[in-house]
Amino acid sequence: MIAWRYLRARRAEGGVSVMTWISFIGITLAVFALIATLAVRSGFRAEFVDTILGANAHLTVYAGQQVDAEGRMQRTIPDYTAMAERIAAVPGVTRAAPLIRGQVMASGEGRNTGVEVFGITHDDLRTIPRIMDPEEAWGDIDRFPEGIAIGSGVARELGVGVGDRIRLISPDGVQTAFGTSPRINAYTVVYVFTAGRWDIDRTRAYLPFAQAQEYFNREGVADELEVMVATPDRVEAMIGPVLRAAGEPVLVWTWRDSAGSFLRALEVEDNVMFVILSILVLIAAMNIVSGLIMLVKNKGRDIGILRTMGLTEGSVLRVFFICGASVGVLGTVAGVILGCLFAIYIDQVFAVVDAVSGGGVWDPSIRGIYALPAELRAWDVARAVALSLGLSFVVTYFPARRAARMNPVEALRYE
Repeated sequence: MIAWRYLRARRAEGGVSVMTWISFIGITLAVFALIATLAVRSGFRAEFVDTILGANAHLTVYAGQQVDAEGRMQRTIPDYTAMAERIAAVPGVTRAAPLIRGQVMASGEGRNTGVEVFGITHDDLRTIPRIMDPEEAWGDIDRFPEGIAIGSGVARELGVGVGDRIRLISPDGVQTAFGTSPRINAYTVVYVFTAGRWDIDRTRAYLPFAQAQEYFNREGVADELEVMVATPDRVEAMIGPVLRAAGEPVLVWTWRDSAGSFLRALEVEDNVMFVILSILVLIAAMNIVSGLIMLVKNKGRDIGILRTMGLTEGSVLRVFFICGASVGVLGTVAGVILGCLFAIYIDQVFAVVDAVSGGGVWDPSIRGIYALPAELRAWDVARAVALSLGLSFVVTYFPARRAARMNPVEALRYE
């Protein structure tokens, strides 16, 4: 009761209501910023990893260097069917598919752009999550054997759609007496997909496996094997079994090898961001100390009277501890509510920010994904709450302890 009365008291009555409000707002904004930042970082990492695992191999098998009959170094896999079957039989492997891979120039409607072509069978293409079930799609994936499937960014660059024809131009074409002539083939666009990653949609195209073999001069061989596993997070544990199942010298490249440096950078950034925002919460909590010290000074006479009436040191400590801790608790609750609402309605919030700034705030060509994601995790919220309450309680204890140890004789000497 006493603590609540002190919190409501105006300055004329010896209270510090303005400082109380400042402390409350500071804690609220600090906790809100911490939860919002953690949610955005978690969402960005989850979306980034999901787009990697949803459209790329979890583990890629390459052949070692070999010398062909003409004395040239080759890195192709001649017995790709048998090797794929052996790898697919490894426990934990969900799929092993041969691929043909090459970079060419695509041309359509008078426009040109570079694309990376993946030669794959129709059945294997249907098992790629971000291609079979993309964010947006046009055409029919079941018509894939009749033509070519391209990303929406490629279609936009070339100005083509489903039913149009595009030409693929490769400098490594037919060998003639006058040298190597470019190979140009035309294919009908039967499927356009948006996988959710700008770099994938902007550069990727899929050709039927047999046609890709013919186009890239890979008759009877494959460039690599695309391996999918049941637990991508533990893909390192699958390297040994896959190497043994391959049965010949091969090289293995995991999705962590290709994106590991970026993911490690994200992890370091997350930790640094948490430390920085923790300092922000500490600064906000120090406002509670300032207000509480002023309150103790203004209520010195009250403390002396209460002590002479029989109130113990512990009771006085609890009065002022409740004054400071209640501000921390209420500010934390308000911050949690605002942070959760921000994470839940981030699309609407970002739409308003984008509209106010005139658009172009989020550039997918730089960030890789098309929208700012947020993933609200209970662990992140719990960390923010524990940090805020812990700092609020710790900094409140010392001025409350000082008030409890105040000598009632000294407090009432000049009254």
